Amino acid sequence: MFKPLIQFVLQHLMQQNRWTAPRLQPYAHSHLCLDFKVARVMLTVLSNGELAVAGDTAMADATIHLPPSLAMRLLRQDPQAHSLIKIDGDSALGMEVGKILAAIRWDVEEDLSKVVGDVAAFEVVQLGQQTMQRLQGQAKNLGEMLVEYWQEEQPLLAKKTRITQFNQAVDQLREDTDRLQQRVEKLLAANAPAESQP
Repeated sequence: MFKPLIQFVLQHLMQQNRWTAPRLQPYAHSHLCLDFKVARVMLTVLSNGELAVAGDTAMADATIHLPPSLAMRLLRQDPQAHSLIKIDGDSALGMEVGKILAAIRWDVEEDLSKVVGDVAAFEVVQLGQQTMQRLQGQAKNLGEMLVEYWQEEQPLLAKKTRITQFNQAVDQLREDTDRLQQRVEKLLAANAPAESQP
């Protein structure tokens, strides 16, 4: 049941984003594994440049590792998330598919318009975007409040200045220890010839 759903979603998205096919055609008949930790999906690049679910016996030319936490960051369009994607095998194929999956967009309004009409679809999408922006703002505010609480009221997190001070103190301690060790070695070296004399 999982594979037909993925196949349907992929075909639908590829049809809405026709710019993707020419970019994938050079990789025709290649296989790609999307590893979400909780599930793995094997895809194949068709000769027309579309993606389809591959058979069970297919061997991956490239594997893109996307843990659920990273997948959620990508959906939120976190700019740092792309640098955390791990690709094994054919990196050119993995990077091209990764770029496409990051840039591909689902035209919700177009799909809704077929069910409820153009005007209603537009209003629903606008309402959804406003709600999402409001929820993101509230989540950001909550996160900032929790960080401040854990730094000031219940110190679980250290402030950057305290970490810098701690690192400087550790560096100073290391330098002092090195100087002390050198002095001890000099004293031992000076004392050794004196002990060796009768």
